[in-house]
Amino acid sequence: MVEMLYFCRNKEQTMKNRSIVLFVALLACCVLQAQNLTDRLAKLSPVSISKKLESKKFSEKYLLNFTQLVDPKDASKGTFQQRVILCHAGFDRPTVLVTEGYSAYYALYPNYEEELSRLLNANVICVEYRYFADSTPKEVDYAYLTVENSLADLHQITQTFKKIYVGKWISTGISKGGMTTMFYRASYPEDVDISVPYVAPLNKGIRDGRHEKFLKNKVGTARERQLIQDYQMEVLKRRSTLVPLFKKYCDEKKYTFRLPIDNIYDLCIMEYSFALWQWGTPVETIPAPTSDDQTLLQHLLDISEPNYFSEQGDNYSFNVQAVKELGYYGYDMKPFRKYTSMKNSKDYMYKVMLAPSEGNLKFSKALYKATRKYLKKNDPKMIYIYGGIDPWGSSGVGTWLKTDNKENLKVYTWPRGSHSTRIGSFDEQTRKEIMDRLNKWLGE
Repeated sequence: MVEMLYFCRNKEQTMKNRSIVLFVALLACCVLQAQNLTDRLAKLSPVSISKKLESKKFSEKYLLNFTQLVDPKDASKGTFQQRVILCHAGFDRPTVLVTEGYSAYYALYPNYEEELSRLLNANVICVEYRYFADSTPKEVDYAYLTVENSLADLHQITQTFKKIYVGKWISTGISKGGMTTMFYRASYPEDVDISVPYVAPLNKGIRDGRHEKFLKNKVGTARERQLIQDYQMEVLKRRSTLVPLFKKYCDEKKYTFRLPIDNIYDLCIMEYSFALWQWGTPVETIPAPTSDDQTLLQHLLDISEPNYFSEQGDNYSFNVQAVKELGYYGYDMKPFRKYTSMKNSKDYMYKVMLAPSEGNLKFSKALYKATRKYLKKNDPKMIYIYGGIDPWGSSGVGTWLKTDNKENLKVYTWPRGSHSTRIGSFDEQTRKEIMDRLNKWLGE
């Protein structure tokens, strides 16, 4: 009887204790909810609010500065301010981490949102890549512009913002940003719950080799490929009249180049087929070979702008990374050699896209190999999105990665999709399949 009384009293006390714990937890939750976003951001280090931004898509939006180490392994090398744009949907919502590969200026606009933030009603934290735009150290030393360091940046940001956004995290990015999403998942697999890389290549060299074969034999139809080659051949044959017009255009734009204008003209024509397919320009827009000089030239300028090869181009930091570890593509000049001033495009990245001071940079396959190994051996919650006519897809993971035996990791390719392919590009059934998968993961 005594034991029974003790049990009942003990049980009653246990229930009271649980009630107290529940009350305290509820009170803490209410206090937390009462705190506004700026209060929470003020407590985050090393974050500072630059200014509040207008948004037509989110309840609140801020431009933030995040203090990062130039060398994550050595604080003595100094710090820099990384630009971060925070778009707030709710503390109870998932968070989309945009692993941008370049500048994030576009995220400043009032109408900015991401496909995933719209589909999932999620917060967005858009991170500008180190050494681009406002996220460039005062003293530029490209030795510290590495993928490894960029991923350390993302890790610091994620760990910091998880203090206020405790729901599911989804990393995503487009093109080079998609590559960053992929590398981030392979290096810090526990940082996010889901990853969605868009149109992300995984290149194995400065001249990967797969892109040229894709453009020559696989993309589109045989008729479409022939129309493109016929146009390229015609503008090369007319170089005596078109190069002076091309030079005049470049002079008016105040472009300068590291190679003679004749070589730049050749490179623009070689780049033409890649650029046309990359952005899905209809082949029906290609002028007939009988068109006048100005019509032929204007079409070339519309598709393959020479600024891409100029010293005024804004992708120098990318070029450095491309030759060091991201890789790139080459050009197949064999069909055109009779009419070109250049006989081959070997080492054109060094000759045209980089200053002589970067001439000693060598490509390392370490990143490529490590990422392949991770994707083959693991089954992370990842959805890859590709376009079937996008040349970048020819070096995408879908060309070699077998996913039939993987429960989570999936690759979706829209057959006539370009580099602009998104989830919304697919047919209704495929969109539903993708969204069902995402929502299932978010609910786990």
